[in-house]
Amino acid sequence: MKRRAQIDLTEGPMLGHFRTLAIPAALGMIFNTLYNMVDIYFAGRLDTDAQAGLSIGFMVFFVYVAFGFGLGSGTSALVGGAIGAKNKAQARHLAAQAISFAVLLSAALMLLGLVLSPALVAFISEPGPYREAATRYLLLLTFAVPAFIVAYACNGSLQAQGDTKSMTRALFVAFLANIVLNPLLIFGIPGIWGGIGFDGLAISTVISQAGVMAFLIWRVFASEVLDDVSRADFVPNVACFKSIAAQMLPSSFSFQIMIIAGFVVQYALKGFGGHAIAAYGIGLRVEQLVLLPVLGMSSSLLPIAAQNFGAENYARVREAFFLSIRIALIFMAVFCPLLWLGADLAMGFFTDDPQVRATGVTYLHVDSVLLPVYAMLFLINALLQALKRPIFVLWISLYRQGFGVAFFVWLYLSFVSSSVWSVWFGIGTSVVTGLILSAALAVHVSRQEMGGLWSGPAGKQTAAG
Repeated sequence: MKRRAQIDLTEGPMLGHFRTLAIPAALGMIFNTLYNMVDIYFAGRLDTDAQAGLSIGFMVFFVYVAFGFGLGSGTSALVGGAIGAKNKAQARHLAAQAISFAVLLSAALMLLGLVLSPALVAFISEPGPYREAATRYLLLLTFAVPAFIVAYACNGSLQAQGDTKSMTRALFVAFLANIVLNPLLIFGIPGIWGGIGFDGLAISTVISQAGVMAFLIWRVFASEVLDDVSRADFVPNVACFKSIAAQMLPSSFSFQIMIIAGFVVQYALKGFGGHAIAAYGIGLRVEQLVLLPVLGMSSSLLPIAAQNFGAENYARVREAFFLSIRIALIFMAVFCPLLWLGADLAMGFFTDDPQVRATGVTYLHVDSVLLPVYAMLFLINALLQALKRPIFVLWISLYRQGFGVAFFVWLYLSFVSSSVWSVWFGIGTSVVTGLILSAALAVHVSRQEMGGLWSGPAGKQTAAG
């Protein structure tokens, strides 16, 4: 089999690499977000309880999927560093071990999910129809855990080689499949089959994400990183598993903490009624859509910085980081005003409930001011991951989402106002103070790993460097 060649990100114009990687990555995230929005849309065609149940169920499911995100970014950093150091054997072994790690992790998470999911849903919801919907949705969705975990492990190796197109293609097809499967499974075929209602949302995800996993497995086995791979490379290696876990767990736990912050917000909002929870769920999806260009930049920065850090080409690491910041802030200067002005229109697309719509608009107005702050946070996290110091990503999350959200939401609700605005301002305060901490840690880690963030040793130079 002829292997697809990987991209050498240690040479060539930096802007060209970002264009090659970021555009497909952002498109993939667009399809992923649209995929979720299709679920919200069809849940809304049922009722508000279905939308609230979907929001809570997916939030809990994200606890398990977060391990996949962490595994993907950790694999990208490790394999990318090995590629940059021109160590093909190590890159191959790491890529194979990541797949084995993903399979074992998936089995453990499925069992854990089947046991713990109902209790997690009960913690952040009140008894009633939307809790019942969330519990059913989550239990069915547990069977999609292997698809997400294995797919992200494969994508980490592909991303490390400069391939962000494979995931984009998989997510595009999954999005199209979801458009067909959702109404088919929920409403059935008139005169032939009556469908299965709300449960069809979860089953549609299980089917479509299994397809994503199968495609990415095929793509990574056809890539250069697995050239000359053998069965022995997939046999679990304790030392290699420790290296993968060391990169994965801090990033995964930072996602877990983000979910906990979501639980805190859900808990604070449940006193305002199901419409507030539904509004928050819709607002998050709209926020994700606006942040897609930045997320594309951060997912591109990781392999670019990882390869150059592995090659000890520190000047290009700095160049990549500051170029990504400039591009991200330009995007935010355009999209933030659009989000503010189009908040009501965006909410109206997903719900006809006037209470949900009005509450969601307040969230999006606050969010439109915070988006540049989120952009900086994502890029700093990508840099820390590329420098193989993901533990600092965890410390940032522990402060911002583990402590900050709960503390500031409580502070505003207790001493400023008992309205939903206090919840939004509490989130905003934690985000801004989190950026201050992130910037300080980025300076500290960069000084240790490459002599400084703004200036320092150039490191080894390539012929084109």
